[in-house]
Amino acid sequence: MNNSVVNTGRLLGAGLRALLVLTLLTGVIYPLAVTGVAQALFNDKANGSQIKADGKVVGSSLIGQQGYSLDYFQPRPANGLGVNSVNTQYRLILSGATNRSGDNPELVKWVKEAKAKVVKDNSTADYKVSPAQVPADAVTSSGSGLDPDISPQYAGLQVHRVAERNGLAVAEVRKLVDEHTEGRTLGFIGEPRVNVLELNIALKELTAGG
Repeated sequence: MNNSVVNTGRLLGAGLRALLVLTLLTGVIYPLAVTGVAQALFNDKANGSQIKADGKVVGSSLIGQQGYSLDYFQPRPANGLGVNSVNTQYRLILSGATNRSGDNPELVKWVKEAKAKVVKDNSTADYKVSPAQVPADAVTSSGSGLDPDISPQYAGLQVHRVAERNGLAVAEVRKLVDEHTEGRTLGFIGEPRVNVLELNIALKELTAGG
């Protein structure tokens, strides 16, 4: 038999064995190992940081939701969100930013209108909000449009309205905000924040229990 044919056969055999071994290692064993470690050590994060209420999943702590009534705490605006218009078989909301410069007339108009609405919505018979009290996150959307958190300042601004609409004491609602305020990550990364979904679930439980 021709030596070149033999050598070619050996090379093909070696290449096939290498392909099978690498496929097994990188396509089966490695993914299973990573998945197993993630499920064992980081089960919550590996499954999407799901939040449950009444025994069912109602959202993720990483993704903001819109559409709350004024009985609840409001999230950041989401002007950058778009709607899926390509594959209409699925009702999808597309993440996105407003992509406007700070002095853009359209953005300035949005902010002024949003600030006026925040002042109006959160002023009660016993508490009047001034424009100077409105923080930036109450009138501007995040880069993704899906920020799940608001600042403690914005949450605090909403306390009187939430208390009035739910027949609760202001002190009760303020305590709820304090209990759901997280500090900076590792003590120095980011800013203090309040997860809106988690806060609203706690509010619902408080009103149901009262």
